[in-house]
Amino acid sequence: MSQPGLAPSTNKTMTNPAAASPIKRLLSLDVVRGITICFMIMVNNNGGPGSWGFMNHAEWNGLTPTDLVFPTFVFVVGVSIVFAFESRLAKGAAKSQLAKHTVIRAAVLICLGILVNSFPFFHLDHMRFYGVLQRIAICYLVVGLFYLYDRRAWTKVAALVAALVGYWVLVRWVPIPGWGTPGHDLPFMDVNRNLVSWIDQRLFPYHLYLYPPDHNVRDPEGLLSDPPALGTALMGVLAGIWLRSARAVSTKTLGLLAGCVTSLVIGYAWSLEFPLNKNMWTSSFVLVAGGYSLALLTLCYWAVEQKGWRKGWTYPWIVFGSNAIAAYMFSELVPGIIYNLHVGGSAGHRETLAAAAAQPLHHIPAPGWAAFSYSVLFTAFCFIPVWILYRRKIFLKV
Repeated sequence: MSQPGLAPSTNKTMTNPAAASPIKRLLSLDVVRGITICFMIMVNNNGGPGSWGFMNHAEWNGLTPTDLVFPTFVFVVGVSIVFAFESRLAKGAAKSQLAKHTVIRAAVLICLGILVNSFPFFHLDHMRFYGVLQRIAICYLVVGLFYLYDRRAWTKVAALVAALVGYWVLVRWVPIPGWGTPGHDLPFMDVNRNLVSWIDQRLFPYHLYLYPPDHNVRDPEGLLSDPPALGTALMGVLAGIWLRSARAVSTKTLGLLAGCVTSLVIGYAWSLEFPLNKNMWTSSFVLVAGGYSLALLTLCYWAVEQKGWRKGWTYPWIVFGSNAIAAYMFSELVPGIIYNLHVGGSAGHRETLAAAAAQPLHHIPAPGWAAFSYSVLFTAFCFIPVWILYRRKIFLKV
């Protein structure tokens, strides 16, 4: 699947429908997608407690490079929606057909997300229904249908502003039953006592990412934080609309850069009132993360589309990006096996396959480098199946 596991492998650069110009593949978007999924695999398998700080999420408020991975993936979904939908519409596909495919793909992604959460034991009592793929599915479904039936840029800007401002108002000023008003009766953006957690605790008690045995009751992909996540996808759609325009490549690069700077400035200014927080996907986080996503897209677009640097360095990223969801699924399911499969020795002295495989890395004296080495090696291992698929021209779709 050429788009992030969500769209057919027809991701192509198009000008305005009225302008006659050849259709070509936007290779820079493939590169961004590949870089994103590669880093996602690395940080999700970062080697454990000894890993460097930037390979871990911020505990609550704040921002690390790891916190930028997921929103960048959602941002790429937004960009990809524009190119994939326009490509299929140009080939004569009916909107009703595309809408049906969008709903089906979203449903399949949700099922895959629950599979990833539950594998390999599938404990129904605490099965988690929220998750990474589930959030991607919701963003793809809502934003995809929105763009399919309304392709105007200004409506996407209006929806983005409404989502971010509306979420801020809800989290900042709406009283929480039994707890009171944030900033008055309890700290604003308390770790567990916030409106997002309150809703999730009543919808899916004991089915959240963190529940009472961990002394927390919250989920980083909770229901109420979906609207700002939709804002992340909308930022990607706006970037896609800009890149499909008939403007010169250099102008498009400057436009992406301007969007990057604007988003970062507004986001960091807003964070003084509404802190950056990936767990709650705060509005300031949307803008700052979106700004960095735009920075990566700007750099890749400049290098690949404007400067023409296409060969060599782009290959591994294109391989990863060509089957992004397959790579993610493989990287999430493999740990469920290697951390539960015991090898060697007698029953009392057996170790997990993961521990056995990591034994050579224990000779690295620096914990940070040892953990990073594990992360790199695991990611390289995940590269093998997607490389085989790429060589055989197999692009899996949901």
